[in-house]
Amino acid sequence: MAERGDDPDADLLAAAISGDRDAFAALLQRHYNRIHGLAWQLTGSRADADDIAQDVCCILVEKIGGFRGEARFTTWLCGIVFNACRDLHRRRRSLRGLTDRLIEFAAAMRGPDGRDLHDAIWIKSAIARLKPAYREAVVLVAGQELTHAEAAEILGVAESTISWRMHEVRRLLAAEQADG
Repeated sequence: MAERGDDPDADLLAAAISGDRDAFAALLQRHYNRIHGLAWQLTGSRADADDIAQDVCCILVEKIGGFRGEARFTTWLCGIVFNACRDLHRRRRSLRGLTDRLIEFAAAMRGPDGRDLHDAIWIKSAIARLKPAYREAVVLVAGQELTHAEAAEILGVAESTISWRMHEVRRLLAAEQADG
């Protein structure tokens, strides 16, 4: 069980769970960018991220009372977003490939200068080509700055599995960069 002092959202969360609408609204406002950003990273699409963020906000209305405090609120929230994205992927598996890559490419083109733009495109492209299990680990650990333990909890795998996946991603990206 997470200590109340360990979670900066503890007071707002307690109030929201007990039915305080203002506290719930404040909690959503505090974490909306995280919800939307994670959804965007996982889907590669702003439109999908918009839809998922809206769905997650509605889901939270129903699920907030079930938060048990076994993890930080942000970890629990990332799990909900991750599952919403996974559900979307399951529903659209056949259409996803080319569309997602084009959207990621277009999003990566917004960079401050040529070198940064090239690096951003290369990184996003390389991550997009990773196997889903590796890509999920990278998005949660590097993109959302979760610990290996938190990412493992969301993905339902052992912490050592996340560590191994991150090691493999580094190895694969280094090999790809050396070949390029």
